[in-house]
Amino acid sequence: MAGARAAGRPPSVPGRGQGFLWGVAGAAYQTEGGNVASDLWVMEHTKPSIFKDPSGDAVDSYHRVFDDIALTASLGFNTYRFSIEWSRIEPERGQVSRAALAYYRRVLEAIRAHGMLPMVTFVHFTSPRWFAAAGGFETREGIAPYVDYCRLLTRELGDLIGMATTFNEPNLGALLAWSPAIRPLRPLIAGARQLAAKAIGAEQFAPPMLGSAQVQQPIMIEAHDEACAAVRAESGGRIPIGVTLALNEERGDPRNIARKHSTAMLPWLQADGDWVGVQNYTWTEVGEDTDLPLPADVEMTQMGYPYAPESLAAVVRTVAAHWNKPIYVTENGVSSEDDSRRVAFIDRALEGLAGCLRDGIDLRGYVHWSLLDNWEWVHGFGPRFGLVAVDRSTFARTPKPSAAHLGRIARAGWAARGIAR
Repeated sequence: MAGARAAGRPPSVPGRGQGFLWGVAGAAYQTEGGNVASDLWVMEHTKPSIFKDPSGDAVDSYHRVFDDIALTASLGFNTYRFSIEWSRIEPERGQVSRAALAYYRRVLEAIRAHGMLPMVTFVHFTSPRWFAAAGGFETREGIAPYVDYCRLLTRELGDLIGMATTFNEPNLGALLAWSPAIRPLRPLIAGARQLAAKAIGAEQFAPPMLGSAQVQQPIMIEAHDEACAAVRAESGGRIPIGVTLALNEERGDPRNIARKHSTAMLPWLQADGDWVGVQNYTWTEVGEDTDLPLPADVEMTQMGYPYAPESLAAVVRTVAAHWNKPIYVTENGVSSEDDSRRVAFIDRALEGLAGCLRDGIDLRGYVHWSLLDNWEWVHGFGPRFGLVAVDRSTFARTPKPSAAHLGRIARAGWAARGIAR
């Protein structure tokens, strides 16, 4: 079964022909700053914290997003991927902030005014603190409030949304379950969740980012399917809805790879959706039930995994073998202080995608992570993924050479590489 979908006429999914999407990505919690009603704000400020740095003002995109949008357009991109922070929209269950809805409407209007397509993520890891305190997606009772939220966004903002994704990387927990580096951290994460629950006077605290993958994944798939149906019903089928997945290039014994895919990839490719987003950064060597140690001579990124631009095409090909609908690269990039390594990464990754296109894979977009150097979750502000540097004191933006480089590629399109789209 490849990408089940409710009956009815499918929406027009962008990216065909010369309309290929070239964009940059960011996420509300990592860039906006001041998301005080979020589950992770509680986790950050419950000591001891598992987060290296508090997010604080992040990179102040809440106040600077309109300049960021203008910069993105000026560089030559036609797509702007961002997320809406659920905790701003619904800081308490059933209490909707009209001011927050108006703010995100202005953001969407600005993206449209600059001639770009808004690619909107409804949940990029974070949820409101009340949602986590109620059990999050570790209980099926989390489905209804989430679907209500997706329905609300579609009703209030859907006329401006170009494409939407229900979740960012909801399979990440299942993927990381194979990582030997994560397994020793489970007691620490469980303890941090207990401390967070105690800090807010709750019996439990289940942030989607730090929940139990085994418990959460089937519930999140059900929530995703219901949200897809709700978005279609509310928009009259106008908004293409999908999901973005964290996917490593898996190397090793095909039987081991198949086992890993059966838990960390295939359940989502068998779910509803008009399109799927591929998010790849690296490769892993897979053992019988765990990822294997890396060779000592591998070039590593700031994130502690291999520098691997060629892995992107390998993952796109893997997904295409299991999925018969449009594919987008919704995140790909590298954390490095050396921007020349980013330029090289981009060129090598895109050369691989060119091969995918020549082979007829229905690939319709490349969205780079990220526009800005930002707050990278438990890693804090250390890793540098951005095409644009951000001064941590003034928040001034300074485009790196990689920004102009990828912008020129975006302007020229695939025709410059001899690929007819």
